[in-house]
Amino acid sequence: MTRELAQLLDTAVRDAVAAVSAADSDAGADLAELRRRRVTRPSVVLVGETKRGKSSLVNALLGVPGLSPVDAAVATAAYLHFTPGTRPGAVAYVPGQEPVDLAPDALGAWATGRGGPRAARRIEVTHPAPLLQYVSLLDTPGAGGLDPAHAAVALDAVQQATALLFVADASAPLSQPELDFLAAAGQRVDTVVFVLTKVDAFAGWRRIVDDNRMLLRARAPRFADAPWFPVSARLAELALRVPAGEQATLIESSQIAVLQHALVELAGRGHQLQLANVLRAARAELARLEQGADARVRAAEAPAGETARVRAQRSALAARKRTESRQWALLLSTETQRARVDVVGSLRTRIAALQQQLTARVDGLRGAALAALPDELDTELQAVAVGLSEELRATFAQVGDRVLAQVFDDEERAGLLDRLNATLRHTLTAGTPHSGSGDNLLVALSAGGIAFMAGRGAMFGASALGAGGVVAGGLLVPVAGLGLGLAAGGYVLYRRRVHNDRQQARLWLRDVLSEARAALQDEIAHRFTDLQYALGVAVDDAVERRLRELDAHIADIDTAAAEDAAGRSRRRAAAAAERQQFQARLTQVDEVLTRARVLAPTTAPIGQEHA
Repeated sequence: MTRELAQLLDTAVRDAVAAVSAADSDAGADLAELRRRRVTRPSVVLVGETKRGKSSLVNALLGVPGLSPVDAAVATAAYLHFTPGTRPGAVAYVPGQEPVDLAPDALGAWATGRGGPRAARRIEVTHPAPLLQYVSLLDTPGAGGLDPAHAAVALDAVQQATALLFVADASAPLSQPELDFLAAAGQRVDTVVFVLTKVDAFAGWRRIVDDNRMLLRARAPRFADAPWFPVSARLAELALRVPAGEQATLIESSQIAVLQHALVELAGRGHQLQLANVLRAARAELARLEQGADARVRAAEAPAGETARVRAQRSALAARKRTESRQWALLLSTETQRARVDVVGSLRTRIAALQQQLTARVDGLRGAALAALPDELDTELQAVAVGLSEELRATFAQVGDRVLAQVFDDEERAGLLDRLNATLRHTLTAGTPHSGSGDNLLVALSAGGIAFMAGRGAMFGASALGAGGVVAGGLLVPVAGLGLGLAAGGYVLYRRRVHNDRQQARLWLRDVLSEARAALQDEIAHRFTDLQYALGVAVDDAVERRLRELDAHIADIDTAAAEDAAGRSRRRAAAAAERQQFQARLTQVDEVLTRARVLAPTTAPIGQEHA
C-alpha cells in the first residue's frame, strides 16, 4: 500500500507541476524546486498557542527534562531545532553574527532573549535522544494572540516541516487564533497530527477533544478526522524521578510512548509526506489558475452594457485618484497620529501604575525579598510589553479599516485584498525609511539595564492570511510584538546601588521605568510612522493595480465585442476548456490528497487509550 501510494503521489505531483508550468512558468519553477528537495530526516514542527505545553512536550518526547526551556519569556522570537548528536550541545544563530556555541546551562538564557547583546532567531540543539535518530523536532514560539510576531516565526518554521504537530491543551477548546493559524499552516503542510496536553490536570479533557473536533468540522473540515493524541508531559517527567518499579504505570498514563511510536511511524513515510506537501502547494496554484480562466470566460461573453459599466468604474477610480490622493494622505496622517497619541497615553498610564505598585511594595521588602525586586520588575515589564502589543494590534486594525473604507468600496476592497496584503508584508518586512535594516530584531542595552526587543524585522514568513498580523476588514497588517525586559546590566546596577537600601531601590526603580517608558514611546512612534508609510504605499499600489486590471478587462471585452458571434464563441469555448482542465486537475489532486490521509498515524479511540 505504501509503495502504491508513493507512486500515485509521484504521478499526481508530476502532472500537477506540469499543468501549472504550462500556464505559469514562474509558479511551475517554484513547485519544481520544492519537488527536488530530498528528505534525509523528516522534520516535525510543533506549533500552537503560547502556554500550551509545547516545550514540556518536547522534553517528554526526548526523555530529557528541562532540555527545551519551559515557561520561556514570550519576548523571544526564536525557534529551537532539535537534531541528533553524539553528545548534548547547542548553537545560536544571531542575525549579522557568526554562530555562537552555547554552554549546556546557557540554552534557557538564549531562548528567552538574554543570552547576548542581540536575540537569536534560531537555536540548533543536538542530543543523543533515541527519537531524534528518526525525526528532528522544531519547537516554535507561541503562534496566537499573545504575540503576532511569533506566528510569523512559526509559519517560517512550517516551511521546513514534513508534518505538523499541533499542540492544544485540555483547559479549553481551540481558540480563533489557533484555528486561523491552522488554516494558514495547513496550506503549506498536508499532514497535521493533533496533541492534547495536560490531560492529567483536567478531568473533562475528553469533552474538550469532542468540542475541538466539532470546531474543526465546522471551520476546517479537512482536519475533522485527524488523529488526536491525549498526553501528560508532567506524568512522563515524574516517571523519570520515581523508583523503577513505579515507572511503568506513570509512563502508560502519560501516553507519551504512544505519541513517540506515532512519530517514528511518520518518519518512515517521510518521502510520501514530502510529495503530499508539494501536491498541497500545487493545488493552491491550480485553484488560482482556475479562477483566472473563469474570469476570461466571463470576459468573452461580453454581456450588454458590461463595457460601459467597467469603463465607468475605471473612470471613477482614476478621477478619485487625481482629486482625492491628498485627502487620503491627510486622512492617513490624521488617523495614525490620533492613534499614536492614544497608545502613548496608555503607555504612560501603564508605567505609572507599575511604578506606584512596585514602589509601594519596596516599603515592605527586606533581605532576600528586596534582592528579588529585579526579577519581579522583569516579569512586570514583559507583561507591559505584551499588553502594548495587543493594543497595537487592535489600534492598527482600526486605522487600516478607517482608511480603506474611505478609499475603496466593499467590492473593490475584497478584490484587492491579496495585493494590499502582499504590499504591506513587503513594505513592513523589507524595512521602511524609519526601521533601518530588514533584519533588525533590535536589542538595545540602556544605562538602566533595559533590554528592548522591537520585532519589526522579525516578521519573515508572515505570508498567509489570518496569522502574523491583524485583520482589518480582511486586510492583514503585520504587527511584530514588543519585548521588554531587564537585561544583565540592570541586575548588576541593582546589586551595586541597592544592597538593602530601600531608598536606593526606589531610585533604581524610577530610573529603570523612566528608561522603559522612553524606549517604548520611541518605538511606538516608529511603529506608527512605519504604518503610515506602509499603508500609503499599499493604497497607491492597489489603486494602480486596479486601474491596470480594469484596462485589461476592458481590452478583453473590446476584443470580444469586435469579433463576430462565431469568434466570441470560439474565444469563450477556449477559456471554458481551459477552466475545465484546471477543474479536472483539481478533482484529481483532491482525490489523491484524500487517499494520502492514511499517511497520518492512527490512535486508539478516545476512552480506549489503555486498551
